Amino acid sequence: MLAYLIRRLVLTVPTFVLVAIAVFTLVRLIPGDPVQVMLGDAVDPSLAELYRTQLGLDQSVPVQFFYWLSHVAEGDFGHSISNGVAVLPLILQRFTVSASIVLVAVILATMIAVPAGLTAAWKQNRSLDTGIVSMATILLSIPSFWLGLLLLIVFGLNLGWLPVVGYISMRENLGQALLYMILPVLTLTLTESGILTRMMRASSIEVLRLEYVTHARAKGLAESKVLMRHVLPNAFAPTWTMIGLIMGHLLGGIAVIETVFTIPGLGRLLVDSIYARDYPVVQGCLLFTAAIYMVINLIVDFCYPLFDPRVLAE
Repeated sequence: MLAYLIRRLVLTVPTFVLVAIAVFTLVRLIPGDPVQVMLGDAVDPSLAELYRTQLGLDQSVPVQFFYWLSHVAEGDFGHSISNGVAVLPLILQRFTVSASIVLVAVILATMIAVPAGLTAAWKQNRSLDTGIVSMATILLSIPSFWLGLLLLIVFGLNLGWLPVVGYISMRENLGQALLYMILPVLTLTLTESGILTRMMRASSIEVLRLEYVTHARAKGLAESKVLMRHVLPNAFAPTWTMIGLIMGHLLGGIAVIETVFTIPGLGRLLVDSIYARDYPVVQGCLLFTAAIYMVINLIVDFCYPLFDPRVLAE
């Protein structure tokens, strides 16, 4: 087990370096001069040169990369060109907003999808299976922004039950904050539960066809015990991997949902920074998103032996 964990940790180092190179290169390919954006059109050439020196833009590209990477290793992502705020605290503040919505939505989607997919596999090719699969297919086919707008119109404008747009921090008012979270959480829960249900159903069908399940039934075990003791633990591993991918994707920034509901999250920060050509923030957001993906993948890898001990033998 320890050797497995060490291998996974070691593999993250070259992955992070490659991601850092890709992020640095992509940002440098963006047209426009960051100093020009910072100082405006009527800029004194001597002042522009001074700013380029302070930002390290007068150095060669490899020197700029190692200069930036060394500061990132120290937790210094630079400062925003737009407002001069430190990038890392700004990213963490916006990430907290996104994470509070994503974590709740993924947990709720998992609680819905796992029993639904297991039930559909148990009742394969019957009316209940058809109903669950049809609903899951509809949910994963609906664009999240369209579903969010629909929920806004129904529950916000027409019925007036929930606030339409905006965000309130839990530190300011917990009750109001939960009300503002209901619609974005509901949107993500519905859209993500569709793909998780399909995944859980497919993996459960494969497990139900295995010999040890037939043997357990032949021994006279109740169907509920067969499903919970033998099918669920073995069928959940692929679904767990999908949960990790979904969570990594959503934690990296739910830009569309945050735009629909005017939520000041990480995805919206990235989009606004791209429009403003705020290169340090764009660079920091992209690298932070990649780091979130790697952390989620590590957590998934560390937990995977609990569902499938065979991976330890690889």
